[in-house]
Amino acid sequence: MTALILDGKTLAQQSEAELTERVTAIKLASNGATPILATILVGDDPASATYVRMKGNACQRIGMDSLKIELGKDTTTEQLLDKIIELNNDPNVHGILLQHPVPEQIDERRCFDAIAIGKDVDGVTTAGFGKMAMGVAAYGSATPKGIMRMLEAYDIPLAGKEAVVIGRSPILGKPMAAMLLNADATVTICHSRTVDLPTVVARADIIVATVGRPEYIKADWIKDNAIVIDAGYHPGGVGDVELAPLTDRVSAYTPVPGGVGPMTINTLIYQTVAAAEQTLNVA
Repeated sequence: MTALILDGKTLAQQSEAELTERVTAIKLASNGATPILATILVGDDPASATYVRMKGNACQRIGMDSLKIELGKDTTTEQLLDKIIELNNDPNVHGILLQHPVPEQIDERRCFDAIAIGKDVDGVTTAGFGKMAMGVAAYGSATPKGIMRMLEAYDIPLAGKEAVVIGRSPILGKPMAAMLLNADATVTICHSRTVDLPTVVARADIIVATVGRPEYIKADWIKDNAIVIDAGYHPGGVGDVELAPLTDRVSAYTPVPGGVGPMTINTLIYQTVAAAEQTLNVA
């Protein structure tokens, strides 16, 4: 059996072509106003700096602008909140990204929740999560929303399927489970205290791995014809799933790299364009 490769890189490129047209339409309809994503990087973590740069490059490719804000590693919660409030009040800024993680002295959740819900294009606020979970329109957390867009693009049926999400982070595992539930999947969330994880994984039609440990999910746990979504990335180009033995017996899988990652960045940009269209009243 030849598995379907869920190619996030190609999907993201196709989406960028459409987003470029939408950005052009925004500029034409609003006397040149340009969608702007503000990115906040606190501290000097090199991986975070790389992610912020990649997001800025994605903005540039579709004709958007990115406003880069860099704060020192000794920044306090109050200083970061002041900057977020300033961006909330800036009518030229349509989306705000606070790059995770922030230095340990900062109350990250308090800062996330200070982002105005209309500018929460990374889907990190508790208010946004609540609306999304209740089926009310809101910007979804970028990685799970990107996964849902990928599943839709490849016509992967979700209704009635048994989905297992491994990981319960507030910006990945929990919103992923809620989105799958809203799509009529039967959802189990697993975590570090789940008893007999291999048995739970073995019954899944759809597996979403967000555990953050290299190849933690073993190939022999996964049944034939399952769909494997690997949201992990680790040195050496491996994800959270032991993927190599699966490529000829599952029905579909995301490659690492080139699967979930490109769709995460693309979804952030996609939601920023949508926020700009709403703010500027561009259909």
